Amino acid sequence: MPANFRTIALIGKPDAERIAETLSELCRYLLRRGFRVLVEKDCAALVAGVRPDTGSFSDIGEQCDLAIVIGGDGTLLTAARYLAQFDIPLIGVNLGRLGFLVDISPTDATARLDEMLDGRYSAEERFILRAKVWRSSGIVYQQTAINEVVVHSRSATSMIEIETSINGAFLNSQRSDGLIVSTPTGSTAYALSAGGPILAPTLKAIVLAPINPHTLSNRPVVVDYDSVIEIAFRRGKQVKVQVACDNVSIPDVEVTDRIEIRKEAKPFRILHPWNYDFFEILRAKLHWSSGYRS
Repeated sequence: MPANFRTIALIGKPDAERIAETLSELCRYLLRRGFRVLVEKDCAALVAGVRPDTGSFSDIGEQCDLAIVIGGDGTLLTAARYLAQFDIPLIGVNLGRLGFLVDISPTDATARLDEMLDGRYSAEERFILRAKVWRSSGIVYQQTAINEVVVHSRSATSMIEIETSINGAFLNSQRSDGLIVSTPTGSTAYALSAGGPILAPTLKAIVLAPINPHTLSNRPVVVDYDSVIEIAFRRGKQVKVQVACDNVSIPDVEVTDRIEIRKEAKPFRILHPWNYDFFEILRAKLHWSSGYRS
């Protein structure tokens, strides 16, 4: 048993299909291998046949050396936002539909975990964004994002007018449904549907992808990951604005607010099976090269 993996957390999506079966199987497997197991409290009742320790995300952060996330990419995003500050690596077991982050099938999870827990794995560090909402009184709200920060209109029928600056230099003003500020991890998510490029996961870059811009020449822009991105709103027209960090909405954003987005100090770590191939996953998930390769 590797010295750095002694206590392992199991984190699941409670309403996912097959979650109870998979969670119970993995819990029993880890206990048989001699690990201490800590199951996240919201899904602890789903474990059958054994009575593991349970705890909150804070408990997991303070006590665990590794977290296995069972669900879809959204479940892993939630866990990563909580656990990045504790420097705990994550492994994803896929019970969702389209898994770019959770890349282990439950049908061969124990075989893949045997290899990984014995030290045969591929490790990646991926950076995180932090969005801050500035008002005249100072910072009124902040949140982290693994995939993207999205600034958009709360009305489906109204555009917003925003001004974007990079490191204090004016980039552009635009009328659109909004703007996606994405990490490489998020480049295969919402930003992809807005016409943004796919970035290799460890690339040190940020994508700015407009959502349905009024001017067709307004195209996605890629900037260095150390850039500070500032977004302000045109004040001539009072519209309701919303900011979302992954699946977490920032409430009560005002048209006079300023949004600052920059790289978070700590990345999150994700572990893959030793033969992990990002491009193979792209081909499989996006149905590329069908019929050309076996």
